[in-house]
Amino acid sequence: MNRLKTLFLALCMMVTATLSAQLNPAHWKFNVKELSATEVELQFQLKLDDGWHIYSQKSDPNGPIPAEFTFTEDKNYKRIGGVAEAKPHEEMDDIFKCVVRSFSGKTTFRQKIKRNTDKAFEVKGSMYYQLCNDGSCIAPDDMPFTFKVPESSIAPAAEDTANVEQTDTDTTDQAAAIDTMAKPEEPKAELNEAQDVPEDKKQQSLFGLFFGALLAGILTMFTPCVFPMIPMTVNFFMHSSDNKRKNRRQAWAFGLSIVFIFAVIGALLSLVFGPDSLNFIGTHGIPNLIFFVIFFIFSLSFFGLFEIKMPEKWVNASDAQADKGGLMAPFFIALTTVLVSFSCTGPIISAALVEFATSTTNRWIGLVSMLGFGLGFALPFTLLAFFPTVLKNMKSGGWLNSVKIVFAFLELAFGLKFLSMADLFYGWRLLDREVYLALWIVIFTLMGIYLMGKIKFKGDEDVHHIGIIRLFLIIATFSFVVYMVPGMFGAPLKAISGFIPPMNTQDFNIERLVSENNYYVVEGSSSTDATEFPSNVKFKDQLHKYSVPGYHEFYDLDEAKAYAKQQNKPIFIDFTGINCGNCRQMEQAVWTDDAVKKMLNEKFVLCALYCDANSIELDEADCITDDNGRTLNKLGKKNLYFQRSHYKMNAQPYYVIIDANDPENKPLTKDNYSYSPDVDKFMGFLNEGLENYSKK
Repeated sequence: MNRLKTLFLALCMMVTATLSAQLNPAHWKFNVKELSATEVELQFQLKLDDGWHIYSQKSDPNGPIPAEFTFTEDKNYKRIGGVAEAKPHEEMDDIFKCVVRSFSGKTTFRQKIKRNTDKAFEVKGSMYYQLCNDGSCIAPDDMPFTFKVPESSIAPAAEDTANVEQTDTDTTDQAAAIDTMAKPEEPKAELNEAQDVPEDKKQQSLFGLFFGALLAGILTMFTPCVFPMIPMTVNFFMHSSDNKRKNRRQAWAFGLSIVFIFAVIGALLSLVFGPDSLNFIGTHGIPNLIFFVIFFIFSLSFFGLFEIKMPEKWVNASDAQADKGGLMAPFFIALTTVLVSFSCTGPIISAALVEFATSTTNRWIGLVSMLGFGLGFALPFTLLAFFPTVLKNMKSGGWLNSVKIVFAFLELAFGLKFLSMADLFYGWRLLDREVYLALWIVIFTLMGIYLMGKIKFKGDEDVHHIGIIRLFLIIATFSFVVYMVPGMFGAPLKAISGFIPPMNTQDFNIERLVSENNYYVVEGSSSTDATEFPSNVKFKDQLHKYSVPGYHEFYDLDEAKAYAKQQNKPIFIDFTGINCGNCRQMEQAVWTDDAVKKMLNEKFVLCALYCDANSIELDEADCITDDNGRTLNKLGKKNLYFQRSHYKMNAQPYYVIIDANDPENKPLTKDNYSYSPDVDKFMGFLNEGLENYSKK
């Protein structure tokens, strides 16, 4: 009878989960594996929907909420160590300013236990974890689990192979729904690491990587140490045989040799280091420090402090082989070209590998990126090899030295990005946002002054007049400097947000200072004295520091309703989270817009409901009871339950507009708004809510 009741409850929960619009991207399966007569391994097998990830138990305290497994004490067993997990994916996160460790696809958590009895028993407990994708996060909640450990196996030989599978129980995220798995997990799948990228995304990443590297290779031709190589390398074809067919064959061999050389380098990088090590290069502090030093050294070299050369023996050996002629000659000409141009291609290749390594973990990264770079690098040389007479009139001039100095400024500026990544990784706070911007403003100002001819380096000629190209470069440089200046005071600088440290590293932010001093200013309206806004808002002391600068928010819906009735305004509910990176991205991309800020401040009463604020204890009067009879005494759990029960959604960010006079809290819009950093779309959502509110 008990089994029938359990089955009936499970079916009811399945129907409820099917009808609900809540997100359930996590599919759990609990297996028991006998290791010996006394030891058992409990396996938490997890399969995540595409695009979703769960955070490691070993996450940084300053980062997202880590996974946590709690076991109910029982005399029938004893735990051996903690819960083991596979190697997580590690990536430096600009929002949290720390390394974030996560799993996606399939992964397995394992807990070993020691039997204290030969009889069957149950292991119970709960899991607490947070899930996120590129557009939303799901606030954590306690999810129960149960393992049914069978009687001890009698046959010793069976100890290593017995794999007792549990009832097809699939505990889905936040809804506690039970879902039947169609097939048991393959043994191999249990050992898979968490990085399980869909094939279509892999192909898209590789195509984007290839064309990006191709463009970088083409642009390399204009660097000061590659451009002078053109006349030298094509000189071979100008003095070769008059046989056009042979010349074309040698030109093809020359170009393909360059591609081959770069492709071999990429293949070696991929085979020797692998995707995990490439990701390590892009996120860890030590590689980023090394790349900063490389960029800094090359910038000093371009400024003329010293000259970087490949070993003379290597270059001379290549030249000697090239003089022998035949089809091997183009290969050695290509090898010479690559070696001599190393001082310019070296840092560019390094930067490309770092950027590519942070965007994907596909094993073909090294081969595809270097293949694309080599193809782009070889293309201009190959085309000119087909038409060698074009080079007869080419002359080098003082402008090449100017290009070299400009590249020195650029290498110095972009090298700071790697130093910033290391700074964020180690938490030194040496390159906060305003310090970083100050350095960039100085560097690009000096570059503009140099282009005007007011600063001279070794090898420069006097600038008697400014040409059209130089004039437009000067205009572009100083315009960029002017654009960066407001960032020193807190402007978002969206165009370069990917190159500079995150906003929360900035100490001086006028917008936040205005907000903290109880004033907010909106363009097109008079300054509003925030004394009209209640000063003793509930939970303000704990949550105000997470608020968006320039906004005033309630953190309790009942308080927001009382104030909205006085002001005769609709309520804008912001379901958010303290550790919700997607919420911060939405706020930086949309909430900083002047039109959005004006609309929200003037037309709505804002209520931020933090669904992961479980460190905040509720007073007994504020506690509620959920549908399962559990008392919710944490603010985060209360807010999450309100979101799930009223709007069938458990992911953040999530925005709802309601009328304070509506006891059922029905939305005023046809659809609520989730993650979509589109200002026009967001404004349309706000206008729809206002229009429907005015009709009531």
